[in-house]
Amino acid sequence: MRLRPVLLRPTRSGLRTRLVAAFLLVAAISAVTTATLTYREARSAILQQAQDTAVDQFRDRIGTLAMTLPVEREHLRRACQSLAREGKPHTWRVFAEYGDIKVSSTDRPTSDVITPALREAARGSTHGSFQRVVKDGDPWLTVGMPALFDRGDGRQPTGLVLYAVMPLTTEEANVAAMVTAARDGALPALAIAVIPALLAARSVLRPVRDLERAAAGIGRGELDTRIEVKGSDELAELARTFNESSTKLQESVAELQRAEARARRFASDVSHELRTPLAGMLAVTEVLDEDAAQLNADTAAAVRLISVETGKLATLVEDLMEISRFDAKAADLHLDEVDVAETIRKTLQNRHWQDRVDTELADGVRAMLDPRRFDIVVANLVGNALRHGSSPVTVRLRTERRGAERWLVTEVADSGPGIDPAVLPHIFDRFYKADAARTRSAGSGLGLAITQENVRLHGGIVRAAGGPGGGAVLTVELPLEGT
Repeated sequence: MRLRPVLLRPTRSGLRTRLVAAFLLVAAISAVTTATLTYREARSAILQQAQDTAVDQFRDRIGTLAMTLPVEREHLRRACQSLAREGKPHTWRVFAEYGDIKVSSTDRPTSDVITPALREAARGSTHGSFQRVVKDGDPWLTVGMPALFDRGDGRQPTGLVLYAVMPLTTEEANVAAMVTAARDGALPALAIAVIPALLAARSVLRPVRDLERAAAGIGRGELDTRIEVKGSDELAELARTFNESSTKLQESVAELQRAEARARRFASDVSHELRTPLAGMLAVTEVLDEDAAQLNADTAAAVRLISVETGKLATLVEDLMEISRFDAKAADLHLDEVDVAETIRKTLQNRHWQDRVDTELADGVRAMLDPRRFDIVVANLVGNALRHGSSPVTVRLRTERRGAERWLVTEVADSGPGIDPAVLPHIFDRFYKADAARTRSAGSGLGLAITQENVRLHGGIVRAAGGPGGGAVLTVELPLEGT
């Protein structure tokens, strides 16, 4: 669940944005593509219609034109003006060329819109030719038609060629108006497309948000969280898979919890059942210890070994019962205001360690602690230092202020070889042995684990580290306020 704030929450708004953007992009591409194809077809149709109408009419009019050879300039001029007046769909400008004679329906004898290519095509054809030309930004249609006469063996060119020049500005204006209308209609259409885009994004993101909330619930330990499955698409299949995984996880966790409860109950029951026979065994070993001096050497050694091992077993049983209470959440604090320095001194005196341990204790420090549990904490740390470290062992007590909080700091340092960095992460684990070859020791292997649980119960922390001059330093920090 550590990844959830990084991956899911920023993705929610980003995914919505990308979905809407993709929807609008598709809509925009569709609109542009449709408008482009429509523009091309409409432009071609408009210009083609104007072109065909003009070319057919010009050809028909020339076919009915009565011309006699040789051609007179004035007669040719009147013919050009007559053709110009009859031009459709727009007024034509008609030009005629016959040898060196060039006349037109206007004041200019010829036009620079007519290209040499059109002149060459019109003179060499019996059907005429046409060309669309853009001159100075204005579109024009130019048509060249030869005048023919019939000599009985087919219509032959007379050498007279007439040209019609027609502006296409009206058609271009109509096409531009269509483009403007398409553009003006596309923008509102895209704006309106935001609504179905948001609705589509919502329909996609709702299952994603449900999945996020369900995953967060699973992370909080709410293993009965499920997602309502709607539809039969990929998201619905994802919801079904999530529900199936949640069900299997819930079943697995429930089985693990039952197994853990059985294990805790087993350890507690075994420890409890062992207490009574162990009490009897301890009483017997005490009697045997008193009489060991009167026994032969081998028997005395065996008696002392049994006494020592019985004591270890009794310690292990007591530690197992203590750790089982922590696992069952049955451990309670019984707080009392104590002089911390005096409590530490009593711990050392009760275990006859006062001559083996140096102390640097700040006097006058009072705190709300559970005296029994704090005694166990100090005894476990000092005992661990005495067993696995080297003298001198020093216990230090001081207070520290960190912002508005005051902390009670207790350090136990030894002068031994220190702690291997590879061991530090496991030093408070249950039954952990830093030296794998040391399968037997005076402790139960639970002392530091019990120390950690007692410190946590007080709301504090315990740390292990290497000392600046060698050896190991174990530090307990307890808050003075609220303890």
